Amino acid sequence: MAHHRVTPVFYSQPLSAQTGQKIYLKMECFQPSLSFKVRGIGRLTDYYVEQGYRSFVASSGGNAGYSAAYITRALQLPLFVFVPHNTHPIYVAKIRSLGATVIMKGDVWDDAHQAALQYATEHHAAYLPPFDHPLIWAGNSTLVDEVVAQMAKPDAIIVAVGGGGLAVGILEGLQRYGWQDIPLFGIEPLGAASLAASLAAGKMVQLAAINTLITTLGTKHVCQRLIDLSASHTIHALQVADAQAVKACRQFLDDHQVLVEPACGAALSVVYEQQPALRAFKSLLVMVCGGVGISPALLAEFTSRAA
Repeated sequence: MAHHRVTPVFYSQPLSAQTGQKIYLKMECFQPSLSFKVRGIGRLTDYYVEQGYRSFVASSGGNAGYSAAYITRALQLPLFVFVPHNTHPIYVAKIRSLGATVIMKGDVWDDAHQAALQYATEHHAAYLPPFDHPLIWAGNSTLVDEVVAQMAKPDAIIVAVGGGGLAVGILEGLQRYGWQDIPLFGIEPLGAASLAASLAAGKMVQLAAINTLITTLGTKHVCQRLIDLSASHTIHALQVADAQAVKACRQFLDDHQVLVEPACGAALSVVYEQQPALRAFKSLLVMVCGGVGISPALLAEFTSRAA
């Protein structure tokens, strides 16, 4: 069964007028779990159910855990979500509200991931990683199936990158339609720019530490598949400060009356600030990845912390 819904592509009049380009928005924030994560995690969960699993474990910075909780609640199956201690309480509360058990382990997602793997092995449960699995990429690639039917071919695509599962899904979807000539811009926080480091080195690079308030993009490394795809697809890595991402959330709310979290604001910020690397493109498609970890009060808090 499909756990996600088809989301619209909007032409952004405010952003287009500001930039002089045609700016399109793929509104993944309209998913029932408020982010794209439901696509890939839904695909992987269904596979494990078909294999006979009836208990699940996930690791997350927030959105993957919430999507996993949304899906397992619909299936009436138990879920244990491991999150790092830097996870904002809003994620913990929302995941628990769907009936999942939240276990806090480690300082960053990578620590929670290792604890979740061990727990899943010990309890014979199916493990749902947030981004690094072929079925997750396949589920995320359904986004491209929709884009192809919804709009003309864009000149470039912009996406926030944490672990890289959404970027991989997009790239695999583009290849399916012969759109592999579209460059992809992966946007990361300055304090968690593992994609930029890996592309510069030509191999996987693991960061020593994470330093960003955008914890949902705070992974020490991207998935190897994204680095592999960089050999056949043009991928550019751009970095933004936390304050730029938060400012873009406020601007997006003013322009479109839609509230998104800073991880999504990171992708939007390079358009709002008219990054020089984007000026050559006449049309841009931005993945509005959404996020459950936001509220008006929390946006004000992020604004204060980023300043």
